[in-house]
Amino acid sequence: MFHDGQRGELVLRLPEWLRQFWIAQARPFDTVEAKMRFAIELAGQNIERQTGGPFGAAIFDADSGRLIAPGVNIVEPSNCSIAHAEMVAIALAQQAIGSYDLGAGEMFCELVTSTEPCAMCLGAIPWSGVRRVLCGARGEDACAIGFDEGAKPADWVGALQGRQIEVVQDLCRTEAQAVLQHYRTISGHIYNAQRGR
Repeated sequence: MFHDGQRGELVLRLPEWLRQFWIAQARPFDTVEAKMRFAIELAGQNIERQTGGPFGAAIFDADSGRLIAPGVNIVEPSNCSIAHAEMVAIALAQQAIGSYDLGAGEMFCELVTSTEPCAMCLGAIPWSGVRRVLCGARGEDACAIGFDEGAKPADWVGALQGRQIEVVQDLCRTEAQAVLQHYRTISGHIYNAQRGR
């Protein structure tokens, strides 16, 4: 039952700068490095503009290099623990193409993420329809600054590959690590649930 004032809908507000950033990206991205640097830039902008955590992601049409949707971590400003950069990018891309399945049709969609997916985002990847995942920093890099990445299978890459989802790791890793380290340096909030337990 909904309480007074609740409409029964889920609304996540994107930072205003992200909308403008998205609109400005009209050119296709012609290399995987360019796509990764875009995701890393999203993470950096999210820190600098104080609109969320140090993670950025994007969904691209791998064949054309066209940006379908960006995503940033908006867990804290949205009060929503599932609002990770990958989840935001996947949801926006699905809305943009009008389908819950990014693998339907002719498009070859790829998820580009500044840090490899946590346990939650890993679980969403096979159901999203993406066919390739490009990762910058490793989960251990996020853990090194205090984030809890959850319980992932040791061979999570093999698990995705077993579902015909290609995985590329360590793409611009040093640049992605630098964003995480910057977040730590400025004492960015580490927002793990149940922190004291």
